[in-house]
Amino acid sequence: MRKKLDIEEEKKRVMAMYEIEHLCRKKGYKYIAGVDEAGRGPLAGPVCAAAVVLPDDIFIPGINDSKKLSEKKREELFDIICEKAIAYSIEYSDTEQIERENILAATMDAMNRAINNLSVPVDYALIDGNRKSGIECECETVVKGDSKSISIAAASILAKVSRDRFIINASKEYPEYGFERNKGYGTAEHIAALEKYGMSPIHRKKFVTTALETARRKRNNE
Repeated sequence: MRKKLDIEEEKKRVMAMYEIEHLCRKKGYKYIAGVDEAGRGPLAGPVCAAAVVLPDDIFIPGINDSKKLSEKKREELFDIICEKAIAYSIEYSDTEQIERENILAATMDAMNRAINNLSVPVDYALIDGNRKSGIECECETVVKGDSKSISIAAASILAKVSRDRFIINASKEYPEYGFERNKGYGTAEHIAALEKYGMSPIHRKKFVTTALETARRKRNNE
């Protein structure tokens, strides 16, 4: 009995995440893409963006903002989303692009490419956050959208898992930085490795310089 109630509660939670998509469909939009990114803050590796178009009212148990899920659960949901989606696309902006432009411009470019490379013509896009500069299709931003929109939640999972896979694979080439543990973020272990070994080719030079300066100032003030 308890299990049945739990399933009903989960179904109610997931179906509530379709509210924004339902409003869009009432306006006549057919293919609605949720769009999110992963990797704006790390010191190394690309930023990854994903766009996902889901069928109306499909029930995917456990789907949520990727940050609220375990790594194992994200991996499980990644395969389910790819199987159930009408269309999905994953794009990267590499370290060179981030350095050449800036992290925001590189992120928006990856998002725009993810939308444009979907296998269906997108009528409308739901963009996580509060920025939509550079997005070429009709769209709206949704602050904390990965908790409010099922399409954005799906995109957040695809982006997070894809970027994590990239950085874990990079840890085989650059094992000294502990990428498999820190995913490129500026942990104490990562900062210590940078001070000892310097930067790898996938490190973001401007990000690392700022992080090292901050670490040095902190030590000097202690």
